[in-house]
Amino acid sequence: MRAALAASVAVHGTTSPNPPVGAVILDAAGEIVGTGATAPPGGPHAEVVALREAGERARGGTAVVTLEPCNHHGRTPPCSEALVAAGIARVHAGVADPNPKAAGGTERLRAAGVEVVLGTLGDEVATGPLRAWLHAVRTGRPHVTWKFAATLDGRSAAADGTSRWITGEAARAEVHEFRSHVDAVVAGTGTVIADDPALTARYPDGTDRERQPLRVVVGNRDVPAGARLDAPDVLHLRTHSPDDVLKELTDRGVVDVLLEGGPRLAGAFLGAQRVDRVLAYLAPALLGAGAAALADAGVGTISDLMRLKVDSVRVVGGDGGDVLVDGRP
Repeated sequence: MRAALAASVAVHGTTSPNPPVGAVILDAAGEIVGTGATAPPGGPHAEVVALREAGERARGGTAVVTLEPCNHHGRTPPCSEALVAAGIARVHAGVADPNPKAAGGTERLRAAGVEVVLGTLGDEVATGPLRAWLHAVRTGRPHVTWKFAATLDGRSAAADGTSRWITGEAARAEVHEFRSHVDAVVAGTGTVIADDPALTARYPDGTDRERQPLRVVVGNRDVPAGARLDAPDVLHLRTHSPDDVLKELTDRGVVDVLLEGGPRLAGAFLGAQRVDRVLAYLAPALLGAGAAALADAGVGTISDLMRLKVDSVRVVGGDGGDVLVDGRP
């Protein structure tokens, strides 16, 4: 299953609105004979890619797939039928398919005499590349990750407005890697005017990565002429409503959203309960004054404090580096 997960990581960000699924085929002796991942929309699903690589060696073997095989005719035929036709004897799936249009693969496989096990490394799969897609299917809206960088006293900029760089190179490299896997990166007009960000995914040497997310600006003010986000491929949504933003992005097939800058935009999304994950990069530094990382989020009293469930805490960049807190509201 971890080999299937690795295959899904390689295509994460290229499959939306379809799920980034990974699959591995073992022959009857337990040897890996095929590995596949979901192709971009219109292309084959992970199971079909892996079966093609395995060929006849798949007969009597095992399919290990991160998501329950689909059972419907969409742009491609059902993966459950492909597994039955290939003579697969057993299937291990990480998580069940929550999409009612595609569900039923387990029943179809079992009806054909295939042994099916659901839940193999289920928690690990559900928090991997499938995380955003599973959320979008269950809620009908994109998964939103709010990423911010701050000092230990919660400042995102100094008193004079300077903000580069609070965190170190290792943390910034992680953020660019993360951007390359999401469907859209969103910033407010205040941040655009103050910082002139590019919102692109770049390598440490500054060159652009092969895959770039949709860049989105939110707010009623104009993007300054000549700014890096003054470009025809940038989507400018003239609204302050998180739900309006997410509806527009849903209509465009966006599943995975990274919310970056600024504090008012983050406050609006948090206040509307539209943040599903928080990535807080905290530098071991203090400012004492300057802009806070978060503005008004609708909390008026300590009893309304927004607490997070912390999934992990780690140091980025070795000893003396920044601390990443990964949590969920």
